Amino acid sequence: MKIYLINVGKTNISYLADGIHEFEKRIRRYIPFEILEIPELKKIKGSSADTLREAEGRSLIKYIEKSDYSILLDKKGKELDSVEFSDYLQKLMNKGISTIYFFTGGVNGFSGEVFSRANDLLSLSKMTFTHQMVRLIFTEQLYRALAILKGDPYHH
Repeated sequence: MKIYLINVGKTNISYLADGIHEFEKRIRRYIPFEILEIPELKKIKGSSADTLREAEGRSLIKYIEKSDYSILLDKKGKELDSVEFSDYLQKLMNKGISTIYFFTGGVNGFSGEVFSRANDLLSLSKMTFTHQMVRLIFTEQLYRALAILKGDPYHH
């Protein structure tokens, strides 16, 4: 199985980027993992949030094949604790899913097209985090879930 994290926009806060990079290296000890970034579209005079969301959505959809499994990190998603998340990943692996895409949206959220293509929605918390912080929190939780599956002591 290979896992991708696709983000709208760059992580330009250095301490967050450093943390993400550290967990990215750790995750790759367990599983192929790649982080991709699509450009965040800037609001141009006369353009609406809906227009930007739709354009970003078209850019996100380009990455997914019909056989891929896509999960949106979204406040409307179900919340899992760390052990439940590791169980969730194990079930996907057991189903023989070869590629999983996790998506973080831009400031305008996901388009309807992206929502309709998603296989699942997960929420990291009921609290609100910046989009850049979500990337660090997610990569840490992905590493934690994989460590749980491997029986490594990181979770304790």
